[in-house]
Amino acid sequence: MSLRLQPVQVATGSNDQESRLVFHDGFLVAILVQLSDLHETDAGKWFLEAGFGPVGDAHPPLFKDLDRAQAWIAEQLP
Repeated sequence: MSLRLQPVQVATGSNDQESRLVFHDGFLVAILVQLSDLHETDAGKWFLEAGFGPVGDAHPPLFKDLDRAQAWIAEQLP
């Protein structure tokens, strides 16, 4: 499965601005945001800010890195 990540800055209202738009087959399926130092032990992890369709999750997970985030997103897609 091929996912394309596009770096963006998201106006989250916090210091968590480093983000990636995640596309699959030309469709936006997720927005990932990297947590800032304000999150202490979770700083540097990636958060599913928004998931669309099958990637939507009522309890968004945290990911150690982008590779793990991409693997999880790929598992959610048909």
